[in-house]
Amino acid sequence: MTQGAETFTLSQIAEWAGGRVAGDGDFRIGGVAPLRAAGATQLGLLADPRYLPELAESAAGAILVSEALAEHVADDPRPKVVVTSPHLAMLPLLQRLDPTPRYAAGVHPTAVLETGVVLRAGVSIGAFAVIEAGAVIGEGTRIGHHCVIGRGATIGRDGYLHPHVVIYAGVVIGDRVALHTGCRIGVDGFGYAFGEGHHNKIPQVGRVVIGNDVEVGANTTVDRGSIGDTSVGDGTKLDNLVQVAHNVSIGRHVVMAALSGLAGSTILEDYVQMAGQSASPGHIRIGKGSILHPRAVPFSDVPPGSAIMGFPARDLKDQMRIYAAEGKLPDLIRKVRALEKEVAGLKAEHSDD
Repeated sequence: MTQGAETFTLSQIAEWAGGRVAGDGDFRIGGVAPLRAAGATQLGLLADPRYLPELAESAAGAILVSEALAEHVADDPRPKVVVTSPHLAMLPLLQRLDPTPRYAAGVHPTAVLETGVVLRAGVSIGAFAVIEAGAVIGEGTRIGHHCVIGRGATIGRDGYLHPHVVIYAGVVIGDRVALHTGCRIGVDGFGYAFGEGHHNKIPQVGRVVIGNDVEVGANTTVDRGSIGDTSVGDGTKLDNLVQVAHNVSIGRHVVMAALSGLAGSTILEDYVQMAGQSASPGHIRIGKGSILHPRAVPFSDVPPGSAIMGFPARDLKDQMRIYAAEGKLPDLIRKVRALEKEVAGLKAEHSDD
């Protein structure tokens, strides 16, 4: 549930969202929530017909509904904002309700800045942050409490590092990048050479280069390249608890859900979607616009536009048929055993002859 101190009229929301009001446009709401959780001063979200049964019991003061479902709620007396896409329509409202603090520019007295640090205009540095020599922080960027920015790292403008983010030396981060609590950018890749009876660490001397408008979730790790760069393209979104190994190349507008991971030297082309617990074993290319469904693990290159599932991953439709067939196995085994008994009986009868 999202709740803000400020309230807005339905007419304002409809204008921001490019929708229309059905009912009282002056009705004011202070938040938006799912139908089952919304209160009298909140806008209940109805974007999927599966949630229509919840409408009657909802305490929402008003309804945000898609054009496709508007006729199904026409008899409900509450005012409504009708839009093409409710989820997109929420964006301007949620941006105004966002509880993320807006810190004033300046450096907290407990922060530590080494020699040669460059802070552009409007930068905010939180308590106990450490910024090492030669780091550059772009205009309007906010560095949260207890963050560490490594030697020579570069962060673009209007970014936000939430508390306890660690940026290793030499990392390059673009503009408007959000890094959530606990994420580590530029960690050593997992590289070792076995010899003389033990694992010898291979120095990881590459960088991490992150583009513009990227968001990285809490406790996600992006390893630096071994000799080249690990790269994350513009507009890409990494969820919490994602692992990106060394020398991985992630394209533009990729999304990776929680617990997904990429082994070294994987290439993700633009617009790839990786669901939870999907992964790459490394050194493969996943084509543009492909979708890896939950727990999908391909072991060879994935053509552009593919939809895959399973371990090892197969075409989604083929894998769904396999799952359906697996459900029939117990009955099939019973039939086979019955047939075996029947055949054994027939053999016994013929042996007596």
